[in-house]
Amino acid sequence: MSQSLQADTIKTSANNPQESELLLPSPPKHKTLFRLLAYLKPYWWALALTIIGFAINAGTEIWIAKLLQYITDAINQNDQAKQNLFPLIIVLLFFVRGVGSFLGNYYTALVSRNLVYELRVQVFNKLLRLPSSFYLANPSGTISSKLIFDVEQVTAASTDSMKTLLRDGLTVVALIGFLLYSNWRLTLILFLVLPPILWLIRVASKRYLTLSKDIQQTMGDVSHITNEVVTGYQVVKNYGGQAYEAQRFDNTSKRNLRQGMKIVVTNSINTPAVQLLMAIAMSVVVWLALRPAVIDNISAGEFISYIAAAGLLSKPVRSLTDINQKLQKGLAAGESIFALLDEPEEQNTGVLSPVLSGEIKLDKVSLVYPDSTVALQDFSLDIRAGETIALVGRSGAGKSSLVNLLTRTLDTTSGQITMDGMAIEDITLESLRSQIAMVNQQVVLFNTTVFNNIAYGSLASKSQAEVERAAKDAFAHDFITKMPQGYQSEIGAEGLQLSGGQRQRLSIARALLKDSPILILDEATSALDNESEHYIQQALDNVMKDRTTLVIAHRLTTIESADRIAVLDNGRIVEIGTHDELLQNKSYYAQMYERDFK
Repeated sequence: MSQSLQADTIKTSANNPQESELLLPSPPKHKTLFRLLAYLKPYWWALALTIIGFAINAGTEIWIAKLLQYITDAINQNDQAKQNLFPLIIVLLFFVRGVGSFLGNYYTALVSRNLVYELRVQVFNKLLRLPSSFYLANPSGTISSKLIFDVEQVTAASTDSMKTLLRDGLTVVALIGFLLYSNWRLTLILFLVLPPILWLIRVASKRYLTLSKDIQQTMGDVSHITNEVVTGYQVVKNYGGQAYEAQRFDNTSKRNLRQGMKIVVTNSINTPAVQLLMAIAMSVVVWLALRPAVIDNISAGEFISYIAAAGLLSKPVRSLTDINQKLQKGLAAGESIFALLDEPEEQNTGVLSPVLSGEIKLDKVSLVYPDSTVALQDFSLDIRAGETIALVGRSGAGKSSLVNLLTRTLDTTSGQITMDGMAIEDITLESLRSQIAMVNQQVVLFNTTVFNNIAYGSLASKSQAEVERAAKDAFAHDFITKMPQGYQSEIGAEGLQLSGGQRQRLSIARALLKDSPILILDEATSALDNESEHYIQQALDNVMKDRTTLVIAHRLTTIESADRIAVLDNGRIVEIGTHDELLQNKSYYAQMYERDFK
């Protein structure tokens, strides 16, 4: 994508690059939670085993209380037979407990990791279908943060919280059931602290959710700054930007730290407060239990068993209180993920998949951005199949906007574009783009081999001979064969191990290999030295034969051989003709050529 397209498209977004997302109203929390839980449906069998495992685990908590009663009564009654069973019972108890814990923990982890996998794949596939405007309105660091950080946080709202809820929730239910069975009157006292506990949890929930969203925002900023520094490390070093970037990163990291500490403070107050309420209720229960009227009715073993069961409530209740923090983090992350998944995708309204000859007609085409900036207005141009058209003009004249209308990266505001007589909207995006090869000013290469960079995407089925032929035509074969593994050499992230001219030649080789009926050259030789440009221009001249070619160039000497040259200004064609005709007119083109020549 050219720089001018980026500049033009950025105008469509507001000053805040994430405004389109931030202005969307947040869905109710229960809807986000239910949507997350819907991902767990295929794993119902694993959830069933999880429940069984944690139910066994919860049952062993009652066993512990009953074991204390069994031991106390056996000692008081001096029953040696029962005492001899102590070791076996203890081993059996912890064996069963271990089996239950394994089932619960293993199948919870299975569901959790599969959820991360499915969400991450779904988000990534969504990114492949989003329009260019989304990428220009959202920094790359923010997008990658959603894919990495937010997806991991989402598991806290579903599987991690579910694990705690099942394990400790079942434990609380089992213990309370045992306490009610043992002495329901004393147990009812514990329920008196439920209203204030629920109130504390509700207040903490709102704060957790707000702070979790702030943490996501700052994590996106941290990721964005890191991405900028890594990508632009040469500029940072050459212009002495280390101190500035370090300060910027430090400020953002501190904001993230402050939000994280606020969550810690909230949790550090909420959890002890809940535990204090539980302790008050427990103290009342113990005080009443020690009254003679109560003790006289139960044995020592039953009394110890009851107090032990009541004491065992503390740990699971504390865990259930802590679950709130994880849940709110996950819900905040879930809102962020679902906002991305709900983004409108690139519109593919076409139904035709023709084999194009390259005839293009633009009839009174206009392109106006939402901020009323006019990129093209009443633009009309007929391009014959196999014709080479050069587009020249100053920056902002509309050249790149026109090119990106042809690939439907942008859609027209008014007017019509046809290819071989068919409206461009009626042709499927896949068919349209498969028949247009582009060489841009800014080369995009991937961290893989030379071969895979030339035979990229739909070209992966091309043979070694075809790839080498394209490389030779782009004058790239010689430097490729001198690399350590030739065509199987890794070129590093963004091809930074290669020179600018070498990267551009790989991009040209990719376009040559595509062998499309329409070729777009957007400053295709701008990164080359004069000698390389001379040879590559010869290769381009050969490949442009019998192929519709649009050439965008600022150096006018590179487009003298075009069949026609269209001079653009303010989104209109102000002059069109051959090189010689335009020079004779002594108007726009002649003035530009004279400046270029000088």
